[in-house]
Amino acid sequence: MTAETFTVNGRTYTRPSGPVVVICIDGSEPDYHLEAMAAGRMPWLSKVLEGEGTSWPAHCAMPALTNPNNVSIATGRPPSVHGISGNYIFDTGLGEEVLMNDKRFLRAPTVFAAANEAGLDVVVVTAKDKLRRLLGAGLVEEGPALDGSDRFVAPSRRGICFSAEKADTATVEDNGIGDVLELVGRPLPSVYSADLSVFALAAGVRILETRGADLMFLSLTDYIQHKNAPGTPAANELYEQIDHHAGKLAELGATVVLTADHGMSAKTDEEGVARVIYVEEEVRRILGLGADAEGLRVILPITDPYTVHHGALGSFASVYLPERADRATVIAELADLDGVQEVHGREEAAERFALPADRIGDIVVLAEAGTALGRFAAWHDLSGLDAPLRSHGALGELQIPFLVNRRLPEPEPLDSPFGDLARIHNYDAFWVATTLAAREESQHAV
Repeated sequence: MTAETFTVNGRTYTRPSGPVVVICIDGSEPDYHLEAMAAGRMPWLSKVLEGEGTSWPAHCAMPALTNPNNVSIATGRPPSVHGISGNYIFDTGLGEEVLMNDKRFLRAPTVFAAANEAGLDVVVVTAKDKLRRLLGAGLVEEGPALDGSDRFVAPSRRGICFSAEKADTATVEDNGIGDVLELVGRPLPSVYSADLSVFALAAGVRILETRGADLMFLSLTDYIQHKNAPGTPAANELYEQIDHHAGKLAELGATVVLTADHGMSAKTDEEGVARVIYVEEEVRRILGLGADAEGLRVILPITDPYTVHHGALGSFASVYLPERADRATVIAELADLDGVQEVHGREEAAERFALPADRIGDIVVLAEAGTALGRFAAWHDLSGLDAPLRSHGALGELQIPFLVNRRLPEPEPLDSPFGDLARIHNYDAFWVATTLAAREESQHAV
């Protein structure tokens, strides 16, 4: 039996009257859809926003990176709750730098797991495979228990979760679905292509057409946004595809939310040369340390298996200092560097940005929108960059779209100490499309 409501991570969600689809457009600053609409490439969205649609300025979670924000959308909460603080971290327990793709890092269950246990049919399609195990926990395999304990438990029923990147290997046993290429009718896409996102969108449409779903999450890739500014031909072509597939989902009766995990900024000067602050080199200089300084470690949480996108250069860095280092001096001198926007100690950063304090460094450094942060020059392989650097991670990439094909009451502005005005977070998406939408429907039905 399907429950009318379910509660997870302190929020209550109402069973939707029709399908709910949240599309996370990776790296989508608002100008991408605005430019595409102005060029006539997003006719469905233009019509929606002229009629019974809603658009609110929104913020992502910090850091403005893929893993933390996709999991925030999936859990309805910021990283301080779910524990995913980056794509890459220093695991202090293991004493190793590791990718944060494994479900063992999760500290909270997902909306998907809770909805699945409540009897709803849930579908998650990611472009990149790095998100699949995080988002599939509790849906197609063991995940954090819904009772708030530290246990990992298997789901009592199975949803669907697979990636476009590895759609050819999806099975009913592991992913809740098989024969995906045949279902979608498209070849396996290259991970470094716009086709990866289009495949995820097309898969969502075909699953809704053929099997149905109550909740669906489609997470795209920012390959195009890393290489192309808003309004460019490649960007407009991708957004035309997003518009086409979102329109198809709406035709199937879905409440569709378009949002993003983070924005994107050019990190170059007028000549197209990357503006980079090498944080590890700067900290060595400040502390008077050599290249082999024991105990000094700089983590760039943007680092992931797809560094061709960005060369591991983002705008957020986490610094672990040697014992007895003068943290206050390092913070003050880093803050004075041209291109640095903010520098905070661990405790202040955790409180200010809703981060898990035990998964960030002694110091957190945020660059301005036009500047990237690196470790030291030799650590970065930039040979794969074939376009001027565009990247993300900090407050310059905080602003994102939040678009819904339903008329909904406008929330109060967020009480945030940073960024431009926003009325919603991306991680409110499923609550808005279920509970808030249901309230609005019931009021109009009276």
